[in-house]
Amino acid sequence: MTHIRRRSPRSRVLAPSAALFVLAAAGCSGGGAQPSVTVPAPPPEAAVYCGKLHKALPETVAGLERSDPSPDSDLTAGWGDGAIVLRCGVPRPARMDDPQSDAVDADGVNWLLEQRDDAGPRFTTTYRKAYVEVTLGTEYAHDITPLSAFAVPVTKTVPDSL
Repeated sequence: MTHIRRRSPRSRVLAPSAALFVLAAAGCSGGGAQPSVTVPAPPPEAAVYCGKLHKALPETVAGLERSDPSPDSDLTAGWGDGAIVLRCGVPRPARMDDPQSDAVDADGVNWLLEQRDDAGPRFTTTYRKAYVEVTLGTEYAHDITPLSAFAVPVTKTVPDSL
């Protein structure tokens, strides 16, 4: 059974042992059958974890078939022609420093929740050796269930940084 619960990120996101990854933020843009996304530029250690994650990702998420965005990269994946996009090795979001930010726990993986204007939510893992970001289309504005599909692959391939 999928276990998703909201939790305060204060204890998980603001602890002194938080990962110190600082990279550049990126976004998505539509176009064609496969959306184009900015490929992250993680440090070598994080890139290794991301490569392992890429191989472990499911072929379907929330009933949507895998349809990776362009350009082709082991740091990105997608489902449903952009409805769900995963990027691995993204920068640590500044919102992780905000004690008022929201987080959710999806089957043991903690995610920072960021609501975006005119777009679906963006989630970023906390306390992992590589930050994994998942953006959901507006059709998932109130449904975080797709995150459960990433719990096992993230847990198995991207170690905790604590």
